[in-house]
Amino acid sequence: MSSRRIQIFDTTLRDGEQSPGIALQPEEKAEIAEQLERLGVDVIEAGFAAASPGDFEGVRAVAAVARRATVASLCRTRREDLDAGAEALRDARRSRLHIFLATSPIHMQKKLRLTPDEVVAQAAWAVAYAHALADEVEFSCEDATRSDPSFVARVCREAIAAGADVVNLPDTVGFALPNEYAAFFDEVRALCPELESVTLSAHCHDDLGLAVANSLAAVEAGVEQVECTVNGIGERAGNAALEEIVMALRVRHDQLGVDTGIDPAEIGASSALVGRLTGYEVPPNKAIVGANAFAHEAGIHQDGLLKDATTYQIIEPKELGLAMTLPLGKHSGRHAFARACADAGLQLDEELLAQAFMRFKALADSGQHVSLDALFVDVTAA
Repeated sequence: MSSRRIQIFDTTLRDGEQSPGIALQPEEKAEIAEQLERLGVDVIEAGFAAASPGDFEGVRAVAAVARRATVASLCRTRREDLDAGAEALRDARRSRLHIFLATSPIHMQKKLRLTPDEVVAQAAWAVAYAHALADEVEFSCEDATRSDPSFVARVCREAIAAGADVVNLPDTVGFALPNEYAAFFDEVRALCPELESVTLSAHCHDDLGLAVANSLAAVEAGVEQVECTVNGIGERAGNAALEEIVMALRVRHDQLGVDTGIDPAEIGASSALVGRLTGYEVPPNKAIVGANAFAHEAGIHQDGLLKDATTYQIIEPKELGLAMTLPLGKHSGRHAFARACADAGLQLDEELLAQAFMRFKALADSGQHVSLDALFVDVTAA
């Protein structure tokens, strides 16, 4: 299958930082940004410059260290937001102002208290104003998936006419199903042919646990950019996880035919750094980067893995800077136990190994943590 290249827009430092309790300092944002560059992301959304003095300094710190990636700042359709974003991005090698404005009826009526015509006018004005302040302008229809596709198409048309380079149709509240999200892109594209002249982007939240699935559906629908965060951190239930999207595209290239510029070998280091600096520990069962992602306790699995790792692993963990483990527990089999003993330098005859394994199973069944050293003290003393 022939490949096409999509851009990875990383919003760990903006949407990810909006997770409750996270307040990254400028130097921490810069450190993560340098790792994101090693990872190979195309765009780093560094923050929301107008949100606070600290966020302004954070965006400026990222702009100063990024050597390859485009650096973006989020902005409302307000002059002060756009001016603050442009100033914070002044040192960026390539800058992007990311403007958002809601297009769903509930947001327009209840939050913005604007008419549809006023929303269109604000979008067009903001993009035109931003066009002279940055290298690139991205426009997002906030809550797009709960919006009328014909109205979204109208807003997109005006934003493109005003100079938008990227148009993002986000699933802001994680409402869409994958087939709906793909169909939404198809419908808006049909209603607004002008979208063919810009980069089309997807941005998904995980309220229903569908952020990655929806992002992949958008890729199949033809988007050229996917917005995501390391470890999937973000508002409420989080964003689409960068590492899951990238590895799904990589492992299932046969079906999706899409490449990214991400270096898989940097995924483990990126996850660890973000977890440490944000204080958001990675859940052990988290796909790709969780402690259990390449840990196999079941005896049947361990036996298969010891014969051929591809029996139960579709990803080579070393490719991500990670390692496979065969933890010993109540479900472990004799082969894995023998392997653990050998790795620990224990030379055992069959009789002693059998005794040790029976003792290990008895202890493991009781829920105790079993160390090999303690186990063999018990066995040899028996």
